[in-house]
Amino acid sequence: MELADILSEESVLVCTDIATKHDVLARLSDKVSELTGQSAGEIFESLNDRESLGSTGLGNGIAVPHGKFAALKGVMAVFMKLERPVDFDSVDDQPVDIVMMLLAPMGAGADHLKALARVARILRTDSVVEALRRTNEPARLYAILTQPMAATRAA
Repeated sequence: MELADILSEESVLVCTDIATKHDVLARLSDKVSELTGQSAGEIFESLNDRESLGSTGLGNGIAVPHGKFAALKGVMAVFMKLERPVDFDSVDDQPVDIVMMLLAPMGAGADHLKALARVARILRTDSVVEALRRTNEPARLYAILTQPMAATRAA
């Protein structure tokens, strides 16, 4: 699975007005609602329910909030770059400025896990994370995220 299969260029956000973890989840929910026509409140509830089980803040300023949402037809991603890092209860207690949200339909166990693995591989590549932090241009962020994996390793 390539990230381009689940992430569209219109799903890449650069946010200057986010102050809290709640704001992050709310903005992600609004974007998914805009793209799918589904209820932002229900999407938020799904993400927040998963977050209540334990933070999806992975460390190094990166979070991967994710959840299951029955009304989706397939796995989808939304990427968010924050101008000002926010507290996300991350494992390393560092604030988060890079967020990749994943949502999957209820029956998408294997696809959901493949997407999580793909995102984890991409976001643990230092050169990719550094490139993401150097730009605030959504088209450039999308290009960095969706480059082929071999190029990711060389970036």
